[in-house]
Amino acid sequence: MIIADILFYVFATILLLSAMVVIGARNAVHSVLFLILAFFNAAGIFVLLGAEYVAMLLVIVYVGAVAVLFLFVVMMLDIAAVKRVDLRRKHLMAGTVVGAALLAELVLVFKSWTSAEGARDNALFQAMDGQSIGSAQALGNILYTNYLYPFQVSGLILLVAMIGAITLTLRLRSGIRRQNNNAQVTRRPSESMGIIHVESGKGVEL
Repeated sequence: MIIADILFYVFATILLLSAMVVIGARNAVHSVLFLILAFFNAAGIFVLLGAEYVAMLLVIVYVGAVAVLFLFVVMMLDIAAVKRVDLRRKHLMAGTVVGAALLAELVLVFKSWTSAEGARDNALFQAMDGQSIGSAQALGNILYTNYLYPFQVSGLILLVAMIGAITLTLRLRSGIRRQNNNAQVTRRPSESMGIIHVESGKGVEL
């Protein structure tokens, strides 16, 4: 138990420091790199809490996709050419008010936070046969049994949204050669290649 407590404080400390660097770093690339570090430490905290599935999603989705995409976009931008404007004094008062309000809300939440009875004992879900299973297996059992149809409907909605986004961004332009898959599949060998007999010492005009 002591090792888990030490790991929690280590992960939490690195997470808070990384989040502060993300906000305060002047280089956007450094901010994204420290954001990835913050995600990894948050995933470590979720593992300590027994939510390994959430930790896996945090690493795969946020680190493997979102943060890497941010990094690519930032590296593609010409950050050095952008003029830096010092707006700290202009927005200092508004930022202070918003930060104080958020801090007060967090303090109220932590003061009123109470754990349910038996929450520590229910860290692992109970399977139908009485054995303890992990959160990933428990979530899979619930998702593909009780909520199978809503899960399928959400996947269908995402598919329709993806098709709609592709359709809205598709632009037909003149003068651009496009690939015709139907013509490539249905063409005959005689239409794509031929045998030319070349006499010795003479060339062929194409």
